[in-house]
Amino acid sequence: MVLNTRICLWAAACMLLCFAGCERGKSVSAAASPSSSSVRPAPNSPVPQMQFSEPKGPALHINAERAMQYVKDIVTIGPRWPGSKGQDKTAAYLRSKLKSDSLIEDAFEADTPAGKLPMRNFIAKFPGTKDGIIVLASHIDTPYPFRNTTFAGANDGASSTGLLLAIADQLRGKKLEGYSVWLAFLDGEEAVEHWTATDSVYGSRHLAAKWQQDGATGKIKAFLLADMIGDADLDILRDDSSTAWLEDMVFEAAKRLGYQSHFFVQETGIGDDHIPFARTGVPVADLIDFNYGYNNSYWHNTQDTIDKLSPRSLQITGDVILETLRLLNANADKVPSQAQTPRVPS
Repeated sequence: MVLNTRICLWAAACMLLCFAGCERGKSVSAAASPSSSSVRPAPNSPVPQMQFSEPKGPALHINAERAMQYVKDIVTIGPRWPGSKGQDKTAAYLRSKLKSDSLIEDAFEADTPAGKLPMRNFIAKFPGTKDGIIVLASHIDTPYPFRNTTFAGANDGASSTGLLLAIADQLRGKKLEGYSVWLAFLDGEEAVEHWTATDSVYGSRHLAAKWQQDGATGKIKAFLLADMIGDADLDILRDDSSTAWLEDMVFEAAKRLGYQSHFFVQETGIGDDHIPFARTGVPVADLIDFNYGYNNSYWHNTQDTIDKLSPRSLQITGDVILETLRLLNANADKVPSQAQTPRVPS
């Protein structure tokens, strides 16, 4: 993911103002400085304008310990950059965990600065009773530039992938009263060389174009992306590149569960796997904690290890996502349509 640049309003970030005015993507060097200069305090009261209807049925909760085990399994695979043995092992792992579900493999070759690289998205589909789709997404890869290191991305990639597998456990075997839920495990989020519009989010750009072509895009009611959500010190940013009303709904879900202190204290603009879908008019929300260690010191280096994560953070994020699903279904008549949703400029 990448942070859009703007001058920070925090006095504590003044030392980093030299980065303002330039776009910074995922680091290609473990020593590179993070883009924390664009983080700023969020509005005092990100309270949604709509009055939410009460969802029907019981709330769903993930099994946090099982989610954490999934994360550990994925970290044990090791680096998972495109074209690696780890990428193949990750594919086999996802197949084994989703073998009883309706699973689609979306394999393709991406043109990258390193040449053509094999990539593969996975989409697990859970049918609902109502026409429409809610997509929950994570990226599964680790950075290609780190291919000669031990970087295995415990938080950055593994945490959200393990979380989606735990959400699949809650959806499996149930009759979903409402929209269908598709879980998208996206490859190639990380830049191969330097983060640019063409060297990043390969899997989501490919899938967004594919769904536009086959008509699935018009059925998507919301796209919820999770990224870097295992941090033991959980502080999910409000993303102003996301759709405002959907971010408001996420915050409402967090409030209902008593988790609001972990959400939207700070605000910034994030470039991540949700952007290609936002450009097609899909309502999107990126749930990301980009404050990973002091001054983001654990991000994109070999300090991104399992000991920095917490099952509690997975529980909070997973439960809020599941509660957001319930709110989306209960308030379908109140939210703007795709035609009314502002698109992110290309």
